Amino acid sequence: MPFEPEDFLSRHFQTSGTDLAQKVEELAALAAPGDSRNLPLYQEMLFTVARMAQADRNRWDAKIMLQTLREMEHAFSTLEQFKRRRKVTVFGSARTRPDHPLYAQARELGRALAHYDMMVITGAGGGIMAAAHEGAGSENSLGFNITLPFEQQANHTVAGTNHLLSFHFFFLRKLFFVKEADALVLCPGGFGTLDEALEVLTLIQTGKSPLVPVVLLDQPGGQYWERALQFIQEHLLANGYILPSDVHLMKPVYSVDDAVGEIARFYSNYHSSRWLKENFVIRLNHRLNDAALTRMHEEFGKLCLRDGFHQQPCCDAEQDEPEFVHLTRLAFAFNGRDHGRLRELLDFINQPENYTES
Repeated sequence: MPFEPEDFLSRHFQTSGTDLAQKVEELAALAAPGDSRNLPLYQEMLFTVARMAQADRNRWDAKIMLQTLREMEHAFSTLEQFKRRRKVTVFGSARTRPDHPLYAQARELGRALAHYDMMVITGAGGGIMAAAHEGAGSENSLGFNITLPFEQQANHTVAGTNHLLSFHFFFLRKLFFVKEADALVLCPGGFGTLDEALEVLTLIQTGKSPLVPVVLLDQPGGQYWERALQFIQEHLLANGYILPSDVHLMKPVYSVDDAVGEIARFYSNYHSSRWLKENFVIRLNHRLNDAALTRMHEEFGKLCLRDGFHQQPCCDAEQDEPEFVHLTRLAFAFNGRDHGRLRELLDFINQPENYTES
């Protein structure tokens, strides 16, 4: 949902009898370009830090705040140069040996993604991560390393390059794994891989992260994800812990061609999405035909709180992304709950018979 400023922060300073609020506003105005749409956001950030300083919290809390802000600003700055390239985050075990079939498969995956001009994001370590980066090459690789006292060293593809970011906090690293991803491919791995898989699915299921393809890749005949999905079906779904449509948030595959094909299909007509106040807006590469709109209302109408689906051009509220103004919009008042069903809607939108090529 759109950002709404927390007015209680500025009220706190106004009632404290100091001119701190005015100083914060002046500092933000000095630092930001005069025409910045983000000026209110920068003011809120400075208010937050000033409020913490006024409370003079303990040193450990202050260090956490400082490290978080530093790492986030550095990551934003580094990743700005890659912001218009599609990126795929690849997860998998750092302990997969180079002579294992999964290693060769991950290397082939990296090569195939780079062929489609997609960058490959991994945790920058060995095993599956090193293999995917080997296949993609340094120019098509991004590594998000975690600073640990043991085991984790940046692989040779990204080590010493400006394509490598190192994080002190796991939660920040996780944030950028998901924030930067236009798709996620999960290969077999240990606790970390399962942690990432469940967290990603939770974020998408709850609408905290945009819908992207989540591909579960295993070698031909492999049972790693098959057994995991069996557990989900028999225990989570059977007991009503998840909705039946939630299983559509992920796709098991057994070849690199199928993994890349799943990602390519997802973006064949769907481009991106965003919230505009109470409307959910899907940007399309091609306009949907009338027959598809009729079927959409019949099959997916329950996703709408009211008024149904509407195709429309770019509106004034979207002028902050001028490079996308030419795309058709599908807008509706999404109920915000059934993201598995929303994933099915995107599959419907991507069927070639449902859109025009013009």
